[in-house]
Amino acid sequence: MSEAVVWLTIFVLSVFVGIEVISKVSSTLHTPLMSGANAIHGIILLGAILVTGTTDNNVALVVGLVAIVLAAVNMVGGFVVTDRMLQMFTRKKPKAAAAPASSDGGAA
Repeated sequence: MSEAVVWLTIFVLSVFVGIEVISKVSSTLHTPLMSGANAIHGIILLGAILVTGTTDNNVALVVGLVAIVLAAVNMVGGFVVTDRMLQMFTRKKPKAAAAPASSDGGAA
């Protein structure tokens, strides 16, 4: 069996496992898991930068740059979504009451 077939098999199996794991997560655990996923995406971004910076192959360079862009978009988007979800649980401050107007027209 060639090395490409082995890597493709691992990729397909990991996709199936990922779909099964994510579909079983309850909605109350989604925000903490998103925060952990954002940390993992930061590590993926760092790895993509390191690997792309050490390559001599033009095809690997292009694929690495695409990986860097996608990992950065994924990480930033995850933080934005997590922030919006956490804002749903913060208490809103009550508005300050307006000062009552004086009946003498403001003259002292």
